Amino acid sequence: MVGAVRTPRERWVEEGLRALAAGGPDAVRVEALAKRLGVTKGGFYGYFADRDALLGAMLDSWERESTDEVIDRVEREGGDPKTKIHRAGVLTFSSDRLLPIDLAIRDWARRDEAVAERLRRVDNRRMALLREMIGTFCADPDEVEARSLLAFCVAIGAHFLVADHDGRSRAQVLARAGDLLLDRPSGGGTS
Repeated sequence: MVGAVRTPRERWVEEGLRALAAGGPDAVRVEALAKRLGVTKGGFYGYFADRDALLGAMLDSWERESTDEVIDRVEREGGDPKTKIHRAGVLTFSSDRLLPIDLAIRDWARRDEAVAERLRRVDNRRMALLREMIGTFCADPDEVEARSLLAFCVAIGAHFLVADHDGRSRAQVLARAGDLLLDRPSGGGTS
């Protein structure tokens, strides 16, 4: 007799991240996840002591994917520092996968100090990458910090701002902002 196949731990984490992105931390419920996975919730407890353990595993997965894996890929694919900055931003803040999770975690962090600490750690790593890359073409430490902050704010804020851009498309304005922040000639953005 063949034993029942268990739903892998990663599938619970992945489904939890989908639920988080769609409805925030309150949407991450074991019973609802089991239903979406088409399994009973009993298998959940073979991997996680409780819902909090799942939430921690979800944050671990998000942190690893949105920092370690992004930085590894940026380094592996190479290019000049401006290309690397652009690639990191695209991988993180234009991704259909990572962006909704990132935005949900930012919202969650407003109400949970432990999540805020985790987000702070992730954002500090992202800022460190920006500082390092911008520092290769900008010598003034104050300007490096200002450009890094502005680049990060544009990457996140662009998803919340709903203003019109005086006849220009959002993509045009964001491309020009990137050119200014990365000290590129107009239209020098990387695809």
